[in-house]
Amino acid sequence: MSLVINSKGQGMTSDRTRSRMVEKLREEGIKNESVLSALKTIPRHMFVDEALNTRSYEMVSLPIGYGQTISHPFIVARLCEHVLSENTLFRVLEIGSGCGYQAAILSQLAKQVFSIERNLNLLNSARIRLKKMGFRNIILRHGDGYQGYEANSPYDAIVVTAAAEFVPTALINQLKSGGVLVMPVGVDNQQLVKIIKTEAGIEKKSFERVNFVPMLSGLI
Repeated sequence: MSLVINSKGQGMTSDRTRSRMVEKLREEGIKNESVLSALKTIPRHMFVDEALNTRSYEMVSLPIGYGQTISHPFIVARLCEHVLSENTLFRVLEIGSGCGYQAAILSQLAKQVFSIERNLNLLNSARIRLKKMGFRNIILRHGDGYQGYEANSPYDAIVVTAAAEFVPTALINQLKSGGVLVMPVGVDNQQLVKIIKTEAGIEKKSFERVNFVPMLSGLI
């Protein structure tokens, strides 16, 4: 688990406000206490522009620039619940670093987190932010999410924070046996999908409808 420093806020960015957000998540069906603890620990207001600080703990996604968003807290929590339900997390790959918030949450649940971001500006901002906050178990890389990050595979879990039309084969190949991939799939009608890799092949489960930014290929 990483040490988070300089995370205190006041008013709408206080620990009390963060606790209220966690209670709302519990009321809406998030049950895993490790996930809830991670969302209570990580200061979401430090991952958005200062002008949006007062909205940091609302149950909404918020813009972070370049057409991207910091995900709705419920979605962040749900993604984590799905991957934790299958096995202990040692090595996790995230596709779509964005502002770094989902990686920060995952870092409280896994020994090591690798995160891929195609937008170099977003990547550099997230890298600076996470370093200042004291995270030591998150490694960010500039790359195409459709290709994953084979160098450190296989992974116990892969979390994709953008919607693709299909599940990339490269990501399935980078899972260990027993590993799980969770991602939104679809264009107009997105659905959260879980893929479990087994010795016999893959098992696929579909869950709630979601609304993510599209997963794009290539680097910028």
